[in-house]
Amino acid sequence: MSPKRGDRVAPPPGLADCDLIFGTSDAAKGWDDLCRQAAANTLAAWQVMRADPAPRTPTSRHHRLKGSYATGVYRGRALPQWQIEVTSGGRIWYLVDTAARRVIIMYAGTAHPRDTD
Repeated sequence: MSPKRGDRVAPPPGLADCDLIFGTSDAAKGWDDLCRQAAANTLAAWQVMRADPAPRTPTSRHHRLKGSYATGVYRGRALPQWQIEVTSGGRIWYLVDTAARRVIIMYAGTAHPRDTD
């Protein structure tokens, strides 16, 4: 989807940063919900995903998903899937394409994803 008048302008990635894209329309809507509910935490998550999307030392709030959720598929490619806990319930699930220096946000929302309920 091409940007239109009135859309936010996304900053370009720096030399060492990853480009962030939405993998689904629902992720884009959920991102806006997270921004409204927890703007500072969502900004911090955005910064982390651009600079270090797959940290060597994961934390309880930022880690690779496990089991069948550890890998996601985007455009026919299996990629590692990570999670950032933005709020107590809010989550971002994203895929990391290290070759393309790209992060694909597959889920963003103010509630825990239903897939894991």
